[in-house]
Amino acid sequence: MSEAAPPREPDQIDGVPSPEECRQVVGHDAVLEALDRLAGAARMPSAILLHGPRGIGKASVAFTVAQRLLTANGDESAERVAAQIASGAHPNVRVLRIAPKEKGAGFESAIRVERVRALIDSLHQTRGRSGYRVCVVDSIDDCNASSTNAMLKILEEPPAETVFILISHRPGSLLPTIRSRCRAYAMRGIADADVRAVLATLAPDAEGEAIERAVSLADGRPRRALEAMLLGQQQALGALHDWLSSPATHPDGAHLAIAEVLSGRNAVAEASFAREMIDNWLADEARRHAGAGVAGRFALASVNQLWEKAHALFADADSLNTDTRQTLIAVLDAIREHDEPARVAAIEIQ
Repeated sequence: MSEAAPPREPDQIDGVPSPEECRQVVGHDAVLEALDRLAGAARMPSAILLHGPRGIGKASVAFTVAQRLLTANGDESAERVAAQIASGAHPNVRVLRIAPKEKGAGFESAIRVERVRALIDSLHQTRGRSGYRVCVVDSIDDCNASSTNAMLKILEEPPAETVFILISHRPGSLLPTIRSRCRAYAMRGIADADVRAVLATLAPDAEGEAIERAVSLADGRPRRALEAMLLGQQQALGALHDWLSSPATHPDGAHLAIAEVLSGRNAVAEASFAREMIDNWLADEARRHAGAGVAGRFALASVNQLWEKAHALFADADSLNTDTRQTLIAVLDAIREHDEPARVAAIEIQ
């Protein structure tokens, strides 16, 4: 039996192919078609920013774009190019992400400036093969201040026939000068049917009930669906999902029972998943009220305060090792308090 290849990403899921190995992207046809048109018209931008929620397939899209661009401008078959990218052996593809530690197990905490400088040096050398070069940065959010500034310099003066594809889960935190150098494409979660299609490929032996449960928790994110399947039958996460759909209409003590289960000694992975669900709910709530114009102004201010409070509470829990149960209760209490006036206001407007 062959030894499993070491993970390429710090959060790579065991048994799930890396984005480089993805051969079929599901649910993001519009972005791929837009970039295909630019490539076909010889108008490919030097820098592309793919941004959206974590786990929806942005990196898979990036490597698919690389494969199509290199195939269209080279003399090798699409299968050959895809195989080289998958193995990390294509001479015209560079990947910049958090690297494994030089000593010991695990990964570094950020993309270091030394790695960005090494990338820049390699891009100024003779290319391994004629035609385009593609550099995928997965993700630009992982750069610290020094490495971000180094990236900005190469984006300002990119080498000829070189395309940078930057991936971001939090585009609002990027430097405006980084964003201004890129053609940005906003990506969203994919349809439930597309999530099912991904699971059918990556987890062909999964039972239908497990797939449906994972899809309901995924919120359009295939990665999250896979994580849910690894957690197994978690009723507390399903209960939290239902509660977040309408916090103010559930009985007063419903969230207390959810927090009790998720704070159990053996529920560390479930609690982490729950925090991401809450974070996603806050982001969706902010987008919903931001699109409501003047009518949503007060609710948007409320959700912004809620965002700051929730993140402060979770940060305290991480740094001070405060009680998980009390932290979850405090966050869910705040969500319920926010949702009640927002729901009343929405009814009055209607």
